[in-house]
Amino acid sequence: MESIVLKRFDNYFSAYILQTKLTEFGVQSYVHDENTVTITPFFSNAIGNIKVIVSEKDFTEASRLLKIFEEEENKLSACPNCNEGKMILHSVDENANNGSVNVAVFKCDTCGFEMNDAEANNHE
Repeated sequence: MESIVLKRFDNYFSAYILQTKLTEFGVQSYVHDENTVTITPFFSNAIGNIKVIVSEKDFTEASRLLKIFEEEENKLSACPNCNEGKMILHSVDENANNGSVNVAVFKCDTCGFEMNDAEANNHE
């Protein structure tokens, strides 16, 4: 049976997260070229990055799941202020609450709106 590249990544973390999610829904996949790209990143573009690969028979279902995963990720990271940008981890304030708790600060890549992780959890 033929294997098909479902998605390409520039880091193995994201590739393995997708592989894990697919496995949870019964779709077998594997990650290819993660060692080459991790050890020699300048080869990444030449070999087509890190790939999540599925069988031809699972490709339709894997594509459907990938679309759902990406839509969910976009919903979770949408800016509550402008609804257009994405909330991206901007910094971690290690001095918050007298140094006892690290507070992540998220910033919209479109409007610049900022909120900490506690506020982000309230928007979910």
